[in-house]
Amino acid sequence: MMEEINGRVRHSAYGHRIERTQSPLRAYSIPIVTILLGSLSPLLPVIASAPLLPPLGYLFFLSWRLVRPGLLPLWAGIPFGLFDDLFSGQPLGSAIMLWSLTMLALEVIDNRYPWRNFVQDWLLSIFFIAVYLVVSALVAGFNHGGVRLELLLPQFVFSVLLYPIVAFVVGSLDNFRLRRVKRTA
Repeated sequence: MMEEINGRVRHSAYGHRIERTQSPLRAYSIPIVTILLGSLSPLLPVIASAPLLPPLGYLFFLSWRLVRPGLLPLWAGIPFGLFDDLFSGQPLGSAIMLWSLTMLALEVIDNRYPWRNFVQDWLLSIFFIAVYLVVSALVAGFNHGGVRLELLLPQFVFSVLLYPIVAFVVGSLDNFRLRRVKRTA
């Protein structure tokens, strides 16, 4: 909006927001791309005798679900879990099951307790990360006669400490995703 004062055109403080809309491509692709890129983290050249890298795909998936509860559909755990299974080395179907159960559990929690803050989300993520790592280790080591769960401790601690950073990145990407772009004529 413009107004004319003393022969000079002056733009209103809200004029730059008119006729702007979100980019649908950016709004839908950013969460998908970040989760898929996080699932590619096992391809990083890290050599360790015990699991050390956190499940970044799952952390991004969990963060997007906790930051924006209605963004991902309830069935989103199936395709994202399948993609993660293909690159993580886990038996096919383990991430599909765990990511889908995470979505269902978070849906129940959101229906029961719709008011949460970051500390509660962090505590929820600690629980889900612990369950994810233990069940993944049990599924992967089931055929090998046993699993030593104490080997998961460094990966668990690193994942829990990394979650606030991932949530901050997701929040920043969410702001960028919803930023309005100027509409072209």
